[in-house]
Amino acid sequence: MVQKRPYGKKGELLSIIGFGGILVMNEEQREATRRVAEAIDLGINYFDVAPSYGDAEDKLGPALRRKRKNIFLACKTMERTKEKAWEELQNSLKKLETDYFDLYQLHAMTTEEDFQLATGPNGALETFVKAKKEGIIRYIGFSAHSVDVALKLLDVFDFDSILFPINWVNFFNGNFGPQVVQKAQEKNVTILALKAMAKTIIPEGQERKYPKCWYDPIDEKDLAQLALRFTLSQPVTAAIPPGEYKFFKWAIEVGENFTPITVEELEILKQRAKNLEPIFKVS
Repeated sequence: MVQKRPYGKKGELLSIIGFGGILVMNEEQREATRRVAEAIDLGINYFDVAPSYGDAEDKLGPALRRKRKNIFLACKTMERTKEKAWEELQNSLKKLETDYFDLYQLHAMTTEEDFQLATGPNGALETFVKAKKEGIIRYIGFSAHSVDVALKLLDVFDFDSILFPINWVNFFNGNFGPQVVQKAQEKNVTILALKAMAKTIIPEGQERKYPKCWYDPIDEKDLAQLALRFTLSQPVTAAIPPGEYKFFKWAIEVGENFTPITVEELEILKQRAKNLEPIFKVS
């Protein structure tokens, strides 16, 4: 079974590998339902989806029928205003056939404008607070693709969790991530990880080998699993692997047999990271 770690101030347990909604995007409903059932059988209880993931919500809703009470369901919104975020929240609840989300997140917070709109008057954060009071969401979080915006968000609101790229190449070659991990720990905010198995950027004009990955994932099982173990050796609760099913299966093996990365393995990763362009970096 996939190992579990505590989430939030109440310390409820989440599988250290999360099921990203992109895994069921563009799949037949029968296959989507099979993938969800298989994941739950393996001990995965953390599911994360968003309206921006194509038809993922439409596929995940039916796949989770009669399974909802045993999982931790996280959703997100790219909307930055109170009214639009409320509309999108209601729509996501309907598609996912549930009356509440365990975690609702501001999605892909990247720019200063994102920050100002979402946290300002009539911003999306007001919807989150209202929804929590009404029992529609249990926890409030955000995902970010910017160190600066992540740090500012952690300072202005008492978030329950942050979903952030925690990646070996970003850490070694981009100085992207360590400062966010430190701040989240100081604020006692749970850290959820993205992009653990990412390798580098895809050069402009080059075709994607994996359509569901906008970056170049590690297509070498041993290295991919080592990179994931690097991420899970940081103070994170869980990591969501890439949306391609092959990588998810590799991640499950790590989740079942996780051991912290060793000093020797860290050196291997540093050597392998040399000359790789990080998918995110601090400019």
